Amino acid sequence: MTTTSAATDTGPPARPASRRTGTLARREARLGILLVLPAVLVVFGLVIFPVLWNISMSFQRIRLIELREFNFLDFDYTLANFDRVMGVRDFWDNVRVTFIYTIGGTTLSIAMGMWAALTVKSAFRGRAVVRGLMLFPYVAPIIAAAFVWRVMLNPTFGIANEWLDAVGFQPIDFLGRRDFELNLFGWDPNPPLALLTVIAFEAWRYFPFAFLFILARLQALPAELDEAAKVDGATLSQRFFYVTLPQMRGVLSVLFLLRFIWTFNKFDDIFLLTGGGAGTKVITVAVIDWLRGRFDVGAAAALGLLLAAMLAVLLVIYFRWFYEEETA
Repeated sequence: MTTTSAATDTGPPARPASRRTGTLARREARLGILLVLPAVLVVFGLVIFPVLWNISMSFQRIRLIELREFNFLDFDYTLANFDRVMGVRDFWDNVRVTFIYTIGGTTLSIAMGMWAALTVKSAFRGRAVVRGLMLFPYVAPIIAAAFVWRVMLNPTFGIANEWLDAVGFQPIDFLGRRDFELNLFGWDPNPPLALLTVIAFEAWRYFPFAFLFILARLQALPAELDEAAKVDGATLSQRFFYVTLPQMRGVLSVLFLLRFIWTFNKFDDIFLLTGGGAGTKVITVAVIDWLRGRFDVGAAAALGLLLAAMLAVLLVIYFRWFYEEETA
């Protein structure tokens, strides 16, 4: 009897499988929270909290000298900052310049990137060196690049004006002249010279970014489609517009979105080249003017909030209509 009971006694009863599964799931959930928590704290400290701080300052009258006594939880809010920044005479002109600069710089940089990618797509001697040199504008320090352009375009000793003088033209202040008087068969367009110059700088500096994306996509395209179009008698331009370009639609849309966001928020290029003068003041430069020139922190925060709101509206429009059409 004792032997039989000892043989049948296998120890304490095992826990149900559902209880073990629930315990394991809770452990995995706690581990996941612990792994994600540092990233959440960093995002909150570096992104969310500064945004909330800026929103609070934009609704309060606060000068730079009063910043140390600023109370984040003070609910004495006012819309005076928004009235003040939007009531300035050049506010809507700054908005217009911002959109022209953003659309022009984005479109031109992508077009230059496409041209560069098509140029080095086929193999030739020294192609690797050419590809490396095309990345130079993007990797060069912004201060050095802006300084070189300012010296190059200087109306007194710049090399650009030396070339113009060699062919009989008068010196031109590319970065200090608002409008350029031009007469074409009785038509006076008067293009914004300084603004076009900073747009050209934007395109030159950031076309390598588009070049890398477009080149990678071009090398991944199936060669059979291009060869079939060539057999059918399609010209080079026809093969580009009807075979290559439709397959580039996805990468071009992503490039335009990224470059538009970054250019819309751009500050350092224009500030280093013109300081916002000669009709090149964008909203980001105006924010610095309110902060450093007028010492008005509340107005600068309000203008920054308006800039973010404009960009958010544009992103909603893009993802609501254009993105759905591309993914349909």
